[in-house]
Amino acid sequence: MGSTVSTQVQKRKAVSTERKVLCDLKESCGCDFHGCDYCPPDRKAWMAGLGPEKLHVNQIVWPGTHDSATNKIGIPFVSRPFAQCQSLSIYRQLVLGTRVLDIRVQEDRKVCHGILVAYSIDVVIRDIKKFLSETEKEIMILEIRTEFGHQDPPDFDKYLVDQLGEFLIHQDDHVFGKTIQELLPRRIICVWKPRKSPHPKSGDPLWSAGYLKDNWIDTDLPSTKFDGNIKHLSDQPPVSSRKYFYRVENTVTPKADNPIVCVKPVTGRIHEYARLFISQCFAKGCADRLQVLSTDFIDEAFVDACVGVTHARIEGKA
Repeated sequence: MGSTVSTQVQKRKAVSTERKVLCDLKESCGCDFHGCDYCPPDRKAWMAGLGPEKLHVNQIVWPGTHDSATNKIGIPFVSRPFAQCQSLSIYRQLVLGTRVLDIRVQEDRKVCHGILVAYSIDVVIRDIKKFLSETEKEIMILEIRTEFGHQDPPDFDKYLVDQLGEFLIHQDDHVFGKTIQELLPRRIICVWKPRKSPHPKSGDPLWSAGYLKDNWIDTDLPSTKFDGNIKHLSDQPPVSSRKYFYRVENTVTPKADNPIVCVKPVTGRIHEYARLFISQCFAKGCADRLQVLSTDFIDEAFVDACVGVTHARIEGKA
């Protein structure tokens, strides 16, 4: 018992120390970066606002959500606080400006987070179609994976193509150098990551797992995650020469050996430092590698930061 208490005290101290590191860095360096003052006039149609004819796919800093379909996960006030990473529906996230979705599914086509289950994937598809029907020039990355510990839903690739076929941008390395206008009227890059089912191939309507990469750092310590994200991002080639999307997740994960295991207060340790992260990317010379930036509980400030860098790239300032 004594050793457990001691461990938890040490964990609290470590969290407090690492939060202070980021707070001090913010105070000393600030959060300015190219495009930091830009605010899209319409977040729902921010790509259209930037000019689809001049916005290239590899110029975009894509605002993404981590565990996107968890707004209704589990049982309210019971299991939900331990798995909920977003409070908005898929449709509301897209309207807010989100352009990368991270969807986890299980055998029966329900979205899930670990062992906890939410609604049918049909709800996600319906929200996406609603958003696409209300906009004309927004494209998105839809990542769907079979959650760890679960089996692939039967014939799920066929289901995705049947549901989204008219919107799907086919797997093709040339997409990265194209403008949004050149991809229209197709609107979705759908990355399907099954566990055992066949993976998509070149030319298929769906994209294979290798086209959306990341380096997941499993920690609840904010400075450890922040520094690790910088390091892994620095190891990537610049977006101008990459033929895959690379994601950085501005999140931390609840750990069982910490007295606080609900998602929101834990991920809140790093949530406010997204703009600091972008500014440090510029300071450390790796901003040209920044591409997909994801978060828990996405908000306007996060979207504006990503769109701001994108705007600066179009203007030749970043």
